[in-house]
Amino acid sequence: MKKYIVLFSLFILPIVAYLFFASGVNSFAKLPTITEKIPDVSKWTTLEGKPVSLKNKITILGFTGSEVIYNEGNFFNLNQKIYNKNKDFKDFQFIMVSPKGSEDQVKQLVEKLTPLADGKDMKKWLFVFAPAEEITEYYSKLNLVGQLDKYLGTPNVFIIDKDLNLRGRKGKNLKGENEYKEGYNTISAADLHNDMGDDVKIILYEYRAALKKNNKYKREI
Repeated sequence: MKKYIVLFSLFILPIVAYLFFASGVNSFAKLPTITEKIPDVSKWTTLEGKPVSLKNKITILGFTGSEVIYNEGNFFNLNQKIYNKNKDFKDFQFIMVSPKGSEDQVKQLVEKLTPLADGKDMKKWLFVFAPAEEITEYYSKLNLVGQLDKYLGTPNVFIIDKDLNLRGRKGKNLKGENEYKEGYNTISAADLHNDMGDDVKIILYEYRAALKKNNKYKREI
C-alpha cells in the first residue's frame, strides 16, 4: 500500500497540480507580456508614509480614483475572489494607486475590508497616494488600450510580474484563437473568478516551477 502512495505522490500529484494551474479559460502555456518594464511606484508612499515597490513581487496593480467609497463593491469583489485565495503566497501583493486627498476614503475602505479578509490580514493590501498629474503620466507609460476615467480611476486591475512586466493575454492561445486581455474588470465577479483567477494561478505556477528548478540546479552543483 505504501508503495502505491509513494508512486502516486511522485508521479500523479505533479501532473494534477500542473493541470490545475495550467488549465481553465486561459489556454496560454505561459502568461504573455502586454507591456515590458513598466515604471516602479516607489516614489509614492502609503498611509503610514512608507514606500512600496513592484520589484521582486507579483503585484495586482489598481487605480482607485478619487471616488473610492462609491466603488467599494469593486474592492470587495477583488478581496473575495483574488486576495483571500492568494495572500499566503510569499511574494504576492496588491498595490492600489490613489489620488492625494482620498486618504480618508481609503481608511474607511480598509476598515470595511478588514473583517472580510481571511484572518483579518490586510498587510498585503497596499494603497499609495500620488498627485493627479503623476498618476496620469504613470498610467500613460503602461501603454494600454483602456484609459483612466475623469476621477483618475479604472475598474480594471493588472497583473505585474517580478520583473515589472505587465502580463495578460495577447496573441494566439493553444487552441489557435486570438486573445487580448490587458486587465481584469473588478465590477464583474465572474471575470475575477474565471479569467483573473486562472491567470493568477498560471503566473504563480511559473514562479513555483522556476524556484523548484533553481533549487534543483543548486543541489546538483
